[in-house]
Amino acid sequence: MDSFIGIRFKKETAKRFQEFSRTHFKSHTEAMATMLDFFFYNEISPKEKLGPTGRTIEASLKKRINAVIAIMRDMEKSQTKPTVAMLESLFQTEEPKKKPLILEKKIIEEKSEVRPPAGEAGFREKLNGNNDL
Repeated sequence: MDSFIGIRFKKETAKRFQEFSRTHFKSHTEAMATMLDFFFYNEISPKEKLGPTGRTIEASLKKRINAVIAIMRDMEKSQTKPTVAMLESLFQTEEPKKKPLILEKKIIEEKSEVRPPAGEAGFREKLNGNNDL
């Protein structure tokens, strides 16, 4: 059986360690050994800062993403949409609709009507406007 040794800690520090040890480990010895191994294997000092935490990294990424979105929206409003509109107006080759003249319309209607098989004389009567024969 392993022997124990007493180490003196301040009361507040000892209570914090006991609470931490109870929540994460089976014994205080296992907790202390694991912490010492962590610092030894990772070659870091407990006094060093490890850098930003996950929450701070996430917050900074969200800020940068929002900034990029704002830049892209501004580019779309000020550059992309006006440029696309100008290019579309340049390449539109829509011919104006050609409306037939009133005279042409009447002649087309007369040609499309069914003619009686009276021959050439019946056709002249319609063109001349004479209805008496």
